[in-house]
Parts: sequence; structure tokens; C-alpha cells
Amino acid sequence: MLLNKTLKGLALVAAGVFATTQVMAASISPDQYQQAVDEAYAKFKNVKEGANADYIPILASVPSDMFGVVIITRDGEVYSAGEQKYEFSIQSVSKPFTASLIMAEQGPKTLREKIGVEPTGLPFNSKIALEIYEDRSVNPLVNAGAIAAVSLVEADSEKERWKKVLGNIEAYAGRELTVLEEVYDSEYETAWSNRGIANLLYNYGRLYSDPEEALRVYTRQCSIGINTHDLAMMGATLANEGVNPVTGKKVLDKEDVPELLAIMATAGFYDESGEWMYSAGLPAKTGVGGGIVAVVPGKFAIATFAPPLNPAGNSVKGLKAISYISGKLGVGLYGPNIGE
Repeated sequence: MLLNKTLKGLALVAAGVFATTQVMAASISPDQYQQAVDEAYAKFKNVKEGANADYIPILASVPSDMFGVVIITRDGEVYSAGEQKYEFSIQSVSKPFTASLIMAEQGPKTLREKIGVEPTGLPFNSKIALEIYEDRSVNPLVNAGAIAAVSLVEADSEKERWKKVLGNIEAYAGRELTVLEEVYDSEYETAWSNRGIANLLYNYGRLYSDPEEALRVYTRQCSIGINTHDLAMMGATLANEGVNPVTGKKVLDKEDVPELLAIMATAGFYDESGEWMYSAGLPAKTGVGGGIVAVVPGKFAIATFAPPLNPAGNSVKGLKAISYISGKLGVGLYGPNIGE
């Protein structure tokens, strides 16, 4: 009961600030958007902190000096600086979008009951969380819940399951996407931890397909190649009440967007999510490939790409840039000074 009230309360907060955020952001001019992007890029492009992820071997080879910042509004207007075209692996940034597929197919209740929405307070790949929490998988934005989400997709075969997962992410991005096969091979060959998680979930009755099938589809999902513009478009679709601002395709019912954003707000930055909301005040999702997307409900999205990560697995330049833009434009959900 408490969990349900907490999630609903967070969803109401996201919905309640919708009108306020629109008012604050409605007065932002194109020049102000571009200035904020340019300033964030210039301010943080030479930051040397962090290191590429290397537990997936191929991620260590991604050029660590690349940095891109993009804003896309709910009207499809684009403001950008730095690297825009390089395709990096989406990794965990994919998780809320596949969670939204479960919401679209089966409703938010299924997501809450069969996976969960409570932050674990532990690292994203924790197996201890499976033992601490009676429900085993408790959040779709950590590995256990994300693998469970893939297994929940309504499908009669692995091919159909993958087609739905990929098609959903393509609908958010507004274009056809491909898997970075070298990333997939590298990740799947070393997926012993995730394989253990999948098997434990299956043992506890919290996985809803064959474990190895779920692992393969999940790993392919994480290996999808996107660029910074794609990621911003995915966020802009959520900012535009679940409708892609360029293609006009509805990907998620607008009534379900606040609940998805509530999950992103509480668990999108792994076990740094509280610190993130404290400093930036925006629902967001990060990934070890170096991407981050943050959503200003009803107005726009900010996406960044920079491979070096901090110890929690979050892009150092990206989190600094988005926090700066949030403060500069005064769009943090809890007040215009967030991020300053």
C-alpha cells in the first residue's frame, strides 16, 4: 500500500509540475536554448575526470574525448553542440523505454506487480538486491528488472520479442536503428553476472520467458547503436506526452508518461539518483555507454554523450552539462534554482 501511494504521489508530482514547467519554459527563446547548450559544452568539454567502462571490454575502446549535447523540444526544434553523429551503445538508457512497452501492452499495473517500481539503493547489477527484497525484481531500471521487462514482452518467439523491443525504441528515436554487433558479442560473451541474475529470477518465478532467451534479447537491446540526437528525440517523445515530435507516432499513452517519469526520477541514476534529483531536478536515465537523457515534462529533453564515467557508472561530463542547463534555464521540477 505504501509503495502504491509513493509511486502515485511521485506521478502526481510529475503531472503537477507539468503546467508550471510549461510556464517557465514557454518563455525560453531559441537563442537561450542554444546559448545554454553552447555554454555547457564549452564549460565541460575539457573535464578529465572519470574513465570508460571496461567490464564490457569493447566499451574501453570508445574514444574518451567525444562529447555531445543536444536539446530537442516537444515541437521538434533542435539545439546542439559537439559530437552528434557517432553511434554508441544505448546500454541502460534503453531500460525505461522497454518498461514503457510493458505499460503500453499490459498497463502500468502489470509493470508494478510483476517487476516493481521501488529503488533498490544498490548498484545496477546487484544480485544482493534479489535476496534482500521479497519480490526479487523491484525496479525496471536496474539489470534484474530490465531483464524481467524483456521477458514480459508479449511474444511467441525470441524473434518476435526482439522485433517488438527494437521497434519500440525505433519509434521513440524516429528512425531505424541497428545493433552494434561487436558490442553485442563482447557483452554477451562476458554476461556471467546477468546470466546469474536471469537464472535467479527464473528460479523465484519473476522471469516470464526462458532465461537465456531473455538474456540474449536484453543484451541485444543494450547493444543498439544510437547517437546523441537519437537520444534527445527519445526524451522529447516523453516530453511530448508520448508522441514523437517529428513522426507524430504515439508510443505511450499520455496518462502513463508521468508514472514512467516518476520511475526515472527515483532510479534513473542508479544509486546516485537522490544526488541527481538534488542537483538537477529532472527525471533522467543514464547508461555505461556514456549516454544520458533527461526530460523536462511537457517541454523538451536534454541528451548528452561522453564515455568517461564516475564510480557509480554515470557520465561525468554529461551529468555536469545537464545539471548546468537545468539551472541555466530554470527548469528543475522543484524550483528554478535547481542545478545552480
